[in-house]
Amino acid sequence: MSIRTELLCVGNELLIGKTLNTNAHWLAKRLTALGAVVQRITVVRDDTKEIAAAIREVLKRRPSFAITTGGLGPTFDDKTLEGIAEALDMKLTINKKALALVQGKYEALLREKRIEKVEMTPARVKMATFPENADPLHNPVGTAPGMLVRWKKTCLIALPGVPPEMEAIFEESIAQMVKEKVGSSIFFETSVFLDGIMESTLAPLIDRVMQDAPHVYIKSHVYTAAVVQVEGKKSHIELHFSTTAENQEAAEIRLNEAVAQLSNLVQNHGGRVKKA
Repeated sequence: MSIRTELLCVGNELLIGKTLNTNAHWLAKRLTALGAVVQRITVVRDDTKEIAAAIREVLKRRPSFAITTGGLGPTFDDKTLEGIAEALDMKLTINKKALALVQGKYEALLREKRIEKVEMTPARVKMATFPENADPLHNPVGTAPGMLVRWKKTCLIALPGVPPEMEAIFEESIAQMVKEKVGSSIFFETSVFLDGIMESTLAPLIDRVMQDAPHVYIKSHVYTAAVVQVEGKKSHIELHFSTTAENQEAAEIRLNEAVAQLSNLVQNHGGRVKKA
């Protein structure tokens, strides 16, 4: 059974195009590599009610993991924890473990002489104000801890929006959780590149191979000199093959058979195949 995950990215900067959503890209790639299935990625504004509504929608679908990014910092527009508390109908309280983690970070900055004194201001305490029953996740890089709360069969995880912090918390606290849930299943992928064939000619060939190999997903990506997909132009096409299987040997056999079948079909239609 596939381990379903959803991502909820919070931040006005993502919706106005100021910031590229690299967190979603990194998490999707990492979760897929671990053998999980990312079913949906949602982006919402820095608004408590919008966040709460999105969390409720995610939880209705009962994914194994729901991961938010952004909105954990000390500023007025960091509202993810408030939104989660509202969605789960939980009180916001100062989490003693989270507070100790935040204070420890500022004490480390004091020892490094990067600040003059440790003062737990309301803005700093805000980073340790969690929904009740939530657990903090150590942040190896920054000050704001992550958060984990279990809601029925879903692990709801909140990670900072700063990419190095998000990645560090995921690797330290989340990756092993996901892998244990996934079990022995692994994700495997490979690519081949084609010339001399148009995507419209290629499409039914992909359909035929995917019917013969239902556990293999094949996606075509077209590149031209102008980086525009225009039929009739000489195009260079990447075919990306992927599958999830119980072990690497099974995955490799499955993909190799699909690659060989599709390569033969492409060559029979006058195309040229080059492996990655």
